[in-house]
Amino acid sequence: MNPENTNIIIIGGGLAGLTCAIHLLKSGLQVTLIEKNTFPQHKVCGEYISNEVLPYLRSLDIDPFTLDPEQISRLTFSSPQGKAITTDLPLGGFGISRFALDNFMYEKAVSLGCNFIRDTVDQVSFSADEFTVNTYLSGIFKASFVIGAYGKRANIDQKLHRNYLLKKSPWLAIKAHYAGNFPDGLVAIHNFKGGYCGVSKVENNRINICYLTDYKSFKNFKNIDEFQKGVLSKNPHLKQIFESCTLLFEQPLTISQISFDKKEPVYNHILMTGDTAGLIHPLCGNGMAMAIHSAKICAELLIKYKKGSITSRADLEKRYSEQWDRTFKDRLLTGRILATVLRKERLLKPLLNVFVKFPSALSFIIKLTHGKPIR
Repeated sequence: MNPENTNIIIIGGGLAGLTCAIHLLKSGLQVTLIEKNTFPQHKVCGEYISNEVLPYLRSLDIDPFTLDPEQISRLTFSSPQGKAITTDLPLGGFGISRFALDNFMYEKAVSLGCNFIRDTVDQVSFSADEFTVNTYLSGIFKASFVIGAYGKRANIDQKLHRNYLLKKSPWLAIKAHYAGNFPDGLVAIHNFKGGYCGVSKVENNRINICYLTDYKSFKNFKNIDEFQKGVLSKNPHLKQIFESCTLLFEQPLTISQISFDKKEPVYNHILMTGDTAGLIHPLCGNGMAMAIHSAKICAELLIKYKKGSITSRADLEKRYSEQWDRTFKDRLLTGRILATVLRKERLLKPLLNVFVKFPSALSFIIKLTHGKPIR
């Protein structure tokens, strides 16, 4: 089989991949996107997006508010014992399911002429200034550029021998939608022993509950329901939520081996975006906005390269790495520090007391994990 030639290949059809595809297509570039799943699809995600990316999305003719998301302006933060503080979110945000938003963006990309291939990438190699992308079902593709947007963890990372895989991760994430009563306009971060849980509404008044825990704690229980009753429900806020809400999924979604270790924005000449380049702890509530923003950076630099203002691949990769670090490095570091503190109850209690006495301190930490509005 002769390799099929294309200009830009994006591996992964999540937020980063779809945003990047739409931006590039609107600039007149040829894009092939390879995604193993169909649309729409539920994903393990906190499903909260900071308003910082709203002007940029609308500039791409993507308006999430046509999907009637939940507008969110306040944050509640609680300790495992239930001691809580509530504050305003500096920029605010909105709650929207990946089921609705990803499909909305997929349809937008299709309307712009994106070549979608439903398949799994087996291997990516680079030689003589060209990529070769092997897929399981569709054969071999050649491309000038490859963008990695395949999410938190994929088999392709093992084939690429990425460094973060050398360290085993203890983290497990669980997510589901529920029906029940939960305040409008609120995102809650409720801590429990060994992890933390995000709760907020998305479209159609559904409640998204997504939590992160260490596998060592989880494996002591027979199933998710027992774990929620035996561990999460020790926090009275979570106990009330689980007892009063009804599960809308057949069963919760799970993903394991989630790594928050440092990753490379460029690896083997692949431009990595979103969670593929670096994952922020869910307690910072801003992963979706970071994925969208990283796609913007990647697309803008590729367009500059195509127009000749960036004259070499080496310069393109250097600029992308530098801009990615400048934009996200401090946020990721803050997330790692917060996660370490929250796992140690002896540190969490005095921190919460500081937040109660000085609410501006919590607002300051929120700002460290969020950016300014981008256009």
